[in-house]
Parts: sequence; structure tokens; C-alpha cells
Amino acid sequence: MKRVTRMLPALVALVVATSCAFSATATAATAPAKKVKLDIADITPMSEKSEKVGVGFPIIVTFDRDVKDKAAVEALLDVEADKPVDGAWRWVSPRKVIYRTKTYWKPNQKVLFTARLSELPGNSEAKDTSRRFAVGAQNISVVDTRKHVMKVYRNGKLAKKIPISAGRGGLPQNGVDVYLTTSGTHLTMGKKAVETMTSSWMGVTDPKDPRYYKEEIPWAVRISDSGEYVHQSAGYYQYLGRSNQSHGCVRATPAGAKWFYTIAQRGDVVKITGTKRKLQWNNGWSYWQLNWTQWKKGSALKS
Repeated sequence: MKRVTRMLPALVALVVATSCAFSATATAATAPAKKVKLDIADITPMSEKSEKVGVGFPIIVTFDRDVKDKAAVEALLDVEADKPVDGAWRWVSPRKVIYRTKTYWKPNQKVLFTARLSELPGNSEAKDTSRRFAVGAQNISVVDTRKHVMKVYRNGKLAKKIPISAGRGGLPQNGVDVYLTTSGTHLTMGKKAVETMTSSWMGVTDPKDPRYYKEEIPWAVRISDSGEYVHQSAGYYQYLGRSNQSHGCVRATPAGAKWFYTIAQRGDVVKITGTKRKLQWNNGWSYWQLNWTQWKKGSALKS
């Protein structure tokens, strides 16, 4: 089953007029504030105080406006890890740039991101921004859709085998079988103890349609933007470990799904094999679908 699913602060100025005329002296004394040319609107993931992230996690930086000189801005973005690995930025839109490493981050360490935007010409009024991330355990899960099993490795050791049922196929849309689970390297993007899943992702909203569904699904860990999750199977336990019967998600046993939910960190790696539907690199956080040479081509810097 699938589900495809962000307030602006109000600034109120109270102006009290004490006179209909303003002297030249008063006007001169009120110098206009210098404008900030570029600032950061959002950074993903959250800081070390809020979460631990997986070894595949990307650093996603969103600016408050379009970036005109991407190379100049990119040169002011620093990443320092306690256990360094090579990494590079890739621009995915005029306002968004993403940092990915060549190999996975080393587990159990801290990573510091700093944006020195005050050094950008004409942007001296901007405040430099930094955020420290906490990398947790190395969780790498391998889903074999042909053998109907998910093997979860923690820090290099097999921790659990979970019987699963993946996408059954059979619903082609624009040349893509959307009922197939996508094969490739996914990253976990978030999780909910109970997620509402509906058929609206495929345009079915009429309860009278035989394809319609709306269900509350426990222990749901999201792995793509197209609505794929690892979650507890809503019944149909007889298929787990035996055949693929889902709408594209990875269904697991109640005990297995709850355990996986408990250990899951955003940025954990979930590798899925065995289907004919390939995961696209820009479907969620699926940036590891690009090899290192391809990834670096998205940088604005020449080297």
C-alpha cells in the first residue's frame, strides 16, 4: 500500500505618528538597514540534540531564494567529520543543494556543517550558520524480493532476518508497473507508529471503486517519495516469506516491522533487489543510485 503525501511568521509593525511633519535631522538619523542577499531557509537532517542519522544520510540545504552564483556559494559550504570521507555537493534546483559522500559515513561519530554566507560578496549582514549531526549505528538492510526476505545488518553483523512480501506488479501506468517495488539503494526518510495509507496515490479516491482502500498501518518506515514503506503487513501473513502481494511496499511480520521501526534512523540504507522497476535517483533520498562520477557532475565547482 502506498501513501504519497510543510507557516510563515507574521511580522507586525506598530507605527505611532506623533507629528504630521518630519524634520530633515530625523530622516537622516534613520539609516536604512542593509539587506541580506542570501540566507538559509532549511537544513536537513536535524541537529545532534534531536536525532541520530544513518550512514547514508545526505545534508540537504535549502536557501531562501534562488542562488545566482552557485560556485561562489558552494565554496562557502564546509563539512567536517570526526571520521572523514570524501563528499561532494550537487545542485538539484536553484535553491537546493545536497551533500553526499563517496562511501557511507563511518558510524558513531559527529559531523559539522558550516555555511559561511557572510563571506559572500554583498552579503556581509548574513549570519554564518552551522549544525552538528550525530551519526548513529550502521544499519544496512537488504531486501530480496525473489526470496521474500529482508536481512538487517547492524554495524556489519546480521541482526535479523524478516519474512516479507513485496510489490506484486500488474498495474502499468505510463510504461511503469507502479505495483512493483523499486529495486535500488533507498534511504529511510522518516517513520510513523501508525500511518494512514490510501489509494489516492494512483488516482483512486472513490470508495465504490474496487481498487479503493484506506487503512491505518502500524510501524511504517518511509523509503521513497513514491510512497514505498517498510511496514507491518495488514493481515495476509500467509504470504510473508512466500510471495509478493503488496502494492509496492515491503510488508513485514508484526514483530519484524516493530523491531525495524524501533532501530530505524533517517538515512539508514535499504537495498532492494529482484524487481524490474528501477529506483530513480531523485525519488526521495535515493541519491546513492548515482555513481560517484555522476554525482559530482552536479557540483558548481570545477574540481
